This record gives sequence, structure tokens and C-alpha cells, in this order.
Amino acid sequence: MRKHIVAGNWKMNNGLIQTETLISELKKQTKTSDAEVMIAPAFTNLWHAFQSTRQDDIEVVAQNMHFAENGAYTGEVNAGMLKSVGVKTVILGHSERRAYFNETDESLAKKVSQALEHDMRVIFCFGEELEDRKAGNHEAIVKSQLENALFHLEADAFKHIILAYEPVWAIGTGETATPEQAQDMHAFIRKTLADKYSAEVADSVSILYGGSVKPNNAKEIFSKPDVDGGLIGGASLKAEDFYAIVNAF
Repeated sequence: MRKHIVAGNWKMNNGLIQTETLISELKKQTKTSDAEVMIAPAFTNLWHAFQSTRQDDIEVVAQNMHFAENGAYTGEVNAGMLKSVGVKTVILGHSERRAYFNETDESLAKKVSQALEHDMRVIFCFGEELEDRKAGNHEAIVKSQLENALFHLEADAFKHIILAYEPVWAIGTGETATPEQAQDMHAFIRKTLADKYSAEVADSVSILYGGSVKPNNAKEIFSKPDVDGGLIGGASLKAEDFYAIVNAF
């Protein structure tokens, strides 16, 4: 049975005081669904967030990590550092990392392998740009991203992989993906996994949708058979909105 997961990616928002306040507000919310809840604060607040939530049904995850074990990589953070502050799951390949920091499928393949070597879970992000969608190349782009970054893995590794499909064209652009478009792509992703590995692997992997999920559209999106949750951006910065999404299952 695949897990329902709602992960809040706080991006470059919230200093320590704001992090404390938001976590306090999250704790006051009532969860009525069986969804796994995750939050991804900034690196500087991971330890505090972990300590603040260790008795709660909230997992603290990281927004990124480096592919090296250690070394002269000024400003970077490795898997061991994340685990040392209680973090066991990391988001990799987010569209903003790809666009602004030139992350490639090849570098992400190394990051994924490094995370798995440290017994971490990976939320792996991927998705097409607007021009790819308009040209009808969206499935080919998504398949290529999966093949290049993940298909070097053995089937057993997918027990530790969560997929997050991000239609980049539907994030903060004014364009909107329909729940049907989300389902179609999630079904294609699952078929791609089945073709490479097996139906059993494909059916076991949670696939999250990351295209501007909000309280007013979450229920319809999550009702689709191949959508197992959401990777939430802006709406995760408001406790009430975030838990409205969590409870949409």
C-alpha cells in the first residue's frame, strides 16, 4: 500500500523565530487523514525544527545536499551532516535547483546514490517546462529525467524513493494544470517505472504532485488514483492552509 505524503517545502523563507512560530502553529492543527507530514525548513533551522517536532507526527526533511562525502565544497552540506541533526529524508532535483543552480540529471544521479548510501529517503523532483508541454514533449522530457537520474538504481532502492512531479509551467506562472493532466502524467510515470523494473515496483512508489496545490484544489487532485500526495510550496507557510491540504485525503 502506497503512503499518502504531504511535504511542505519552505524554500528560502523563515528565520529561527518564524520557524519556531510556524512549527508551534502546525502543532495546534488537527490531522484527520493518514497522510505522512513533512516540512523542509532552511538548513540553519533543521536542528531546531527536528528538536521541536521529535515528539510529533511531523518529519523534518532537507531541501538539498551535496553529492560528495566531504571536501572543499564551500557552503555545501553533505548527507552525514544532515543525518547528524536528525534528518533522514532529502529533497533532490527541485525545479528551482535545476533552473537557478544548473543542477543536471547527471549530478542528481550522484546525489541520489549518495543519499541512499547513507540510508536516507529521497524525494526526487522532476518535470517539464511550458515550452515542452506546448510542443507535446512533456512525456519524453519526464522519461529522460527519470532514466538519467534514477534508472542506474536497483529495483530495491525504490523502497527509499518518493517521486515528486513538478509541472514547472504551472508553478507561479498563472498557468494551471488540471487534475486530469496531473493524473495522466502520474499514470505515465508509473508505467515508465513498470516498463523499466516491474509493476510491483511501480505500484509501491509514492508519486507526489508539485504544481501549486492549494486548499481549494487539493481534494480533487488527491482523488486521482495515481496521485499520492503533494510537494507544497507557498501554502506550506501557513499552518491552517497546509493542514487543510493534509486533510484533503
